[in-house]
Amino acid sequence: MQKLKIQTKGDNFFERVYQVVRKIPAGRVMTYGQIADAIGTRDARRVGQALHANKNSSDVPCHRVVNKDGRLAPGYTFGGPNEQKSRLLSEEVKFIDEDHVDLSRSMLQ
Repeated sequence: MQKLKIQTKGDNFFERVYQVVRKIPAGRVMTYGQIADAIGTRDARRVGQALHANKNSSDVPCHRVVNKDGRLAPGYTFGGPNEQKSRLLSEEVKFIDEDHVDLSRSMLQ
């Protein structure tokens, strides 16, 4: 699995989250917890808040972020979980069931 090198700058929590998410390559996912860890916090819920506040899905590919079990976001901002799944499938992300990404094959380390 790939290991993402992450360096973030600035004091704005949301922008630091977006910096990390922009680095997730197509076909890979990260969890809210991984992103929190990457920016030096344990607040995975706040990562979710930042992604929910994102206004530009083409600049910040928040569809590539799932929960610790690989579950899609029920409140995915840009059209709900079906849209999130559609975007991930278009990038050839594998699923183990209707709502869960196969983290063993798609998670960025």
